[in-house]
Amino acid sequence: MLDVRRLVLLRDLAAHGTVTAVAELHCVTPSAVSQQLRLLENETGTRLLERTGRSVRLTVVGQQLAEDTEHVLTALEQAQYRLHAAEGEPAGPLHLACFPSALAPMAAPLGEALESTHRNLRLHISEAEPEVAVRLLLQRRADVALLYRYTNLATPPHPGVETSILQTDPLVAVLRHDHPAAHPGKNPIELRELADTRWISAPPQTACGDAVLHACRSVGFTPRVRHTCTDFSAMIALAASSGHTVLIPRMAAVHLPPTLTARPVTDSALTRMIETAVRHGTAHEPAIAASLDALRALAARFVDPAGTIR
Repeated sequence: MLDVRRLVLLRDLAAHGTVTAVAELHCVTPSAVSQQLRLLENETGTRLLERTGRSVRLTVVGQQLAEDTEHVLTALEQAQYRLHAAEGEPAGPLHLACFPSALAPMAAPLGEALESTHRNLRLHISEAEPEVAVRLLLQRRADVALLYRYTNLATPPHPGVETSILQTDPLVAVLRHDHPAAHPGKNPIELRELADTRWISAPPQTACGDAVLHACRSVGFTPRVRHTCTDFSAMIALAASSGHTVLIPRMAAVHLPPTLTARPVTDSALTRMIETAVRHGTAHEPAIAASLDALRALAARFVDPAGTIR
């Protein structure tokens, strides 16, 4: 009998191309991955890898075994789901990977909603940005993921998962009440009105940082960034103390200190799309289906009729 854990390493090598990448994926050393792959070759009695210096690639037989591994993992997963389904209702552990700013408004109430209606279903939440969340899905360490993407960035689709738009999350300008653009008559405001202010932004080469930079440049200016950080709560605190401009998703600006206000901007393309993601073919499984239904219900209560977050 072939070792499933070693098959997973082979599958991941086919997907990611290098032993180092597989090692990083599983938080082990490259030598440990290489050792397990050699043991898998011994188990099969077949040459699965071609090694040239430090590089390695799968043989035709190795590639076929990697593809077959996905079917094996799917069959094992479905068997587990059927065991829980035999109990008559969604049951067992359900693992959700969720990006930080959706933890409080979405993940926390999801746990309460699921466990109040399905007493045998236990939700486990892991904080994870989209790339990591997809990795957890593919490693079968998560069953459902909440992802985001900014509509003004060319974000490629995630291979191996099915996504569905849950809601739109427009970016808003968070300003102190004494800022000229914060006046209610300026609602919504044009982004170029903020060109002469100092900014607080996410760092370059982050999704939010790049989305804000591209949006500002598209209307003719580059923001003068005074502070950079990735935590939206910290951005809000800095804005309250310094008066600098912040442009963040509306979901992150629901609870503001009394000195700040959130104003929509006229650029409708400046939006974060929130999506659910599952592995191909798993959306109908009872526990996963129950969580997706609950997330849609939560999103419906959290957005206005136009589809934007309250």
